Amino acid sequence: MTARDEQTPSPIRLADYRPPAWAVERIELEFDLGIDTSEVHSRLHLRRDPAQDAPLRLDGEGLELLAIALDGQPLDASGYCYRDNVLEIDRVADGSVLETRVRIRPAANTALEGLYLSGSRERGFLLTQCEAEGFRHITFFPDRPDVLTRYTVTLRADRERFPVLLAGGNPDGAGALPDGRHWARFVDPYPKPCYLFALVAGRLEKLERDYVTADGRHVALVIWAEPDVIECCHYAMDALERAMRWDERAYGRNFDLDVFHVVATHDFNMGAMENKGLNIFNAKYLLADPDTTTDDEYRAVEAVIGHEYFHNWSGNRVTCRDWFQLSLKEGLTVFREQQFSADMNSPSLKRIDDVALLRRAQFPEDAGPLAHPVRPSQYSEINNFYTATVYEKGSELVRMLAGRLGPEGFRRGMDLYFERNDGRAATLEDFLAALGLANGIDLAPYLAWYGQAGTPRLSGEGHYDAAARSYTLTLRQHTPPTPGQPDKQPLPIPVKLALFDPDGRMLPLHEGATEQVVVLDTQEQSFVFPGVERAPVPSLLRGFSAPVVLDYAYAPVELALLLTHDTDGFNRWEAAQQLAWRAYMEMRDGRGHEALTVWGDTLARLFDQATLDPALLADLLTPPSEVELAERETDVDPARIHALRQTLQRELASRVGAAALAERYRALTAQASDALDAASQAQRRLKRRVLELLVLLDAPTAQAFAAAQFDRAATMTDRLASLAVLVRSGAPQATEALARYRTRHADNALALDKWFAVQAQIPGEPALARVRALEADSKFTLKNPNRVQALLGTWARGNPSGFHRVDGEGYRFLAARLAELDALNPQVAARLATAFNGWQRLEPTRREQARAAVAGLAEQSLSRNLAEIVGNMLKG
Repeated sequence: MTARDEQTPSPIRLADYRPPAWAVERIELEFDLGIDTSEVHSRLHLRRDPAQDAPLRLDGEGLELLAIALDGQPLDASGYCYRDNVLEIDRVADGSVLETRVRIRPAANTALEGLYLSGSRERGFLLTQCEAEGFRHITFFPDRPDVLTRYTVTLRADRERFPVLLAGGNPDGAGALPDGRHWARFVDPYPKPCYLFALVAGRLEKLERDYVTADGRHVALVIWAEPDVIECCHYAMDALERAMRWDERAYGRNFDLDVFHVVATHDFNMGAMENKGLNIFNAKYLLADPDTTTDDEYRAVEAVIGHEYFHNWSGNRVTCRDWFQLSLKEGLTVFREQQFSADMNSPSLKRIDDVALLRRAQFPEDAGPLAHPVRPSQYSEINNFYTATVYEKGSELVRMLAGRLGPEGFRRGMDLYFERNDGRAATLEDFLAALGLANGIDLAPYLAWYGQAGTPRLSGEGHYDAAARSYTLTLRQHTPPTPGQPDKQPLPIPVKLALFDPDGRMLPLHEGATEQVVVLDTQEQSFVFPGVERAPVPSLLRGFSAPVVLDYAYAPVELALLLTHDTDGFNRWEAAQQLAWRAYMEMRDGRGHEALTVWGDTLARLFDQATLDPALLADLLTPPSEVELAERETDVDPARIHALRQTLQRELASRVGAAALAERYRALTAQASDALDAASQAQRRLKRRVLELLVLLDAPTAQAFAAAQFDRAATMTDRLASLAVLVRSGAPQATEALARYRTRHADNALALDKWFAVQAQIPGEPALARVRALEADSKFTLKNPNRVQALLGTWARGNPSGFHRVDGEGYRFLAARLAELDALNPQVAARLATAFNGWQRLEPTRREQARAAVAGLAEQSLSRNLAEIVGNMLKG
């Protein structure tokens, strides 16, 4: 396997880290912007590390060098070497100034890395994406996160074509130029790594709001978008203000510039980017209005707005020393974002959503050939390192530390972390040291979590001694081998727990508290709880206190007790998940119906409880996904899993009863509101779930309900939920509903993404034919990452029975599309290729078909991004 047009790079190793030989004290950048070509004039003020004697080496990829000068003297070809994407200059003195002028080509940049054109030549605009290594596609620079520099940026462009000129930092002047051109200058007073550089130029409209921080700074909040969607930015503006107020209260962090710009684009490889003072967002995480945005998407907009804003401190003011420390900014900021979202909405429901995502995305990653530690020892292509492990598992590790220290102790530790590392490129060791020092605790043992891949399995058993009135809980841990790490060490695992008596009452534990955290930091450990009057049922890992798989031999009636009485919303849901898994195994293995009966009957009783939160009830009524069920299987047959899960849901629906489901649906419809408050969202969430269950028992009635709901839907949540039921159940009304949806939203890119995605979720073998037909649709393009993920990503990652065809045609089709996509956008191709993760655990026929497809792809000339993913797949 070879990487296209370049040698396969040597791995980058953490152990080889050395401080930069050259620092850049400040940089002055001048851009002459155009769509086909732009010119960049750079002036670097250099400082040498006196401890190192090394030539000046600067990264630069795809740059046409027009001029180069050192300390004002032009250099001829003998004065420098530009080869293999590195510019090297000998005999550079400390304090020298290097000037370069380069030409780059934004319109030809389909990889969307560096400076590129978003949208059409006539109406689109220019923007940048520099994380992780995009800045080297703009100008020559030491492109690494530990080179922190102060930026002065001057932009020049045609005023009519590019009336808006933006860069990071504070505005520092603007004016007219001859020939219809104009200029604008921005100065960032804070040193930053080059991955946080950003510019935007084009025809954009704005929303603006004045904001006064808690420490009295006046800030202009400005959101920019294209004219036809600017009115969809009001919710994002409100969410931004909520995030800023929350960070001031929760962490004492205030914004530090005079202006905060946020820009929306439909062409973006990632979700959003926290560039200092100029955040750039994938439009799907910024634009929102009732006609096109679901409740889930409203919450996602709020969360991502918060995430990128919180980066101003956890990522920008304190950045990461090297990319091995990526979770120091991303895992930490995901945790802060999750705290914010929980405070804005429901903590229990937020926790359920976060853990469900972890299990769907990160647990499979940890169990397959792509497993890697949160901080690996090496990597080859940094763009492949933006994974669920770094983000979601990284967040869980911060959550463990926060739980260990308590709210006040964690806040003390964070204050010290920001104080000690402001303006620095920090490491995970710096983070743990600050948290520990502020609380007088050695947290070094938790570093093992960052260096060890795999999901630990926590097993336990309880013993009640009636004579001694004591309960003993014995816990054990084991982490399965992962690629490159066959032997695992014990980890510190905090287990938050409570004990319930047989009547469902919580028992007092230490000093009268009803909850306690015990830490398992050896292979096996026992914990004794005295003064227990009756044999208890333990509620373990409350709030999911550690990212592990729990194996505890609960009897079905014990899980039913927790499902009915547990005061921890997450553990109620977890009890329902465990019962559903037991019921699934009973059906799979053809043995008994104890768990199925207990699960169905308990949920049927809860269904009738008027006081139960409708949103929580909807989640309780939802069994583990097909992806989660497959993770517990060997010789995985996705078609069989889909069929069994459908049977499982049908059994649940039958125990609730078609009449009860229809009655609840009518009641929820009668109470329907298009408001965004929590109660209205909860009712819509339950209404969707009730409809999904009813269609399994009484398809004609449910499909008639869905068709009527589609007709009168006042929100995208209701419209999309009804459309999904019609399409996935093969309803006769589905064709007309799809056509009407397409007509209504023909000019809305984000709404059309949903139209593609809902059809990609048709279960079973018919899905591939639908995907192929949709590829021929005039609105489909491989050049737009959102459209690719909506159709191909939804089908390959979110529709196991549709992707994993027994004839292997799905695998061959995806491999062909990956090769085509790789030529356009290697980052998107590499992320989509992870759909093959876990192919080794498929049943033999599918396993061989998947292996052949991946091996065939590996024989082609691929980008570094895709070559690394495919190579790792075949090694696993």
